Amino acid sequence: MGGNSAAGTGRVRGASPGLDVPRVLAAVDITAVEAALTRWVIGRQARWRQQRPADTTAAEARTVLAVDGKTLRGSRDGNGQQTKLVSVYDHAHQLVLTQAPVAGGDELAAFNVALATLPDLGGVLITADALHCQRAHADFLAERGGHYLFTVKGNQPLLRAALRRLPWAHAPGICRRGTGHGRRESRSVKVIDLGGTDVQALFPRARRADKVIPRRRVGTAKPSVEVVYAVTSLDHRAADPQLLARWLQGHWAIENRVHHVRDVTQREDASRIRLGTGPQMMAALRNTATIIARLGGHHNIAAAQRTASWSPTAITAALNTA
Repeated sequence: MGGNSAAGTGRVRGASPGLDVPRVLAAVDITAVEAALTRWVIGRQARWRQQRPADTTAAEARTVLAVDGKTLRGSRDGNGQQTKLVSVYDHAHQLVLTQAPVAGGDELAAFNVALATLPDLGGVLITADALHCQRAHADFLAERGGHYLFTVKGNQPLLRAALRRLPWAHAPGICRRGTGHGRRESRSVKVIDLGGTDVQALFPRARRADKVIPRRRVGTAKPSVEVVYAVTSLDHRAADPQLLARWLQGHWAIENRVHHVRDVTQREDASRIRLGTGPQMMAALRNTATIIARLGGHHNIAAAQRTASWSPTAITAALNTA
């Protein structure tokens, strides 16, 4: 599915020389295709949830979905702008459940459009970066029985200022440390219940706040330190510091498990299918190829795709496994 592949160049190996793949893709009803793929992957997601260990707690078993946008740099829509898609990604199972196009550059509107394609948000936790820390998004999720965990930055100045004023020095927390790739990392996480604070008046249904301080040191260089705030609609029974730390960090897996795979392994930006709904269709097919590989137990998507290209029966076997 990369830029040098048959799909990327607009030619299908073994097909008629006159077959115009970009035109075929543009003629397909992308909404119907996306809906069918979403129903299929949700069915696989439900099957995986049934296989979790018996000692899993209700909080640990909660479905957690990341919402994030990605620009398809080589593409152009009808207005000459780059196509951008908002994807919904399952933290635990590493599956893209659905995606929606960003219309008119309004990624905030695409948040609701993407999540509205899912049949049930009851009890589901949605993680998102600071762009989507919006009161309207919190209300949208509450109306559908869902919850949020939003990072808070400068686009919500009053909320961020209120979070900074909380008594963090007296708050309980945890510290996690690790090493790898020539660097040392630590992550301090503190959590405060927001009952009786002015934060609740600033953001709908805010129950708990997080303060995360990641520190990274590479070699002997001076460590980099960052302070990150977040709010969630979950209470203390459903969101202890360990889980909140895992979910906050897990949100960014969508960058490595989805965006990086499509950019590097599948060479999305080099694709010559650039116009109309073709780029969105190809993104959906790339997501599906990655999902099939993960359902088949592959962790290295590049290796999985090489295996599929070498073996005439690999695709059939993978589909049967999925």
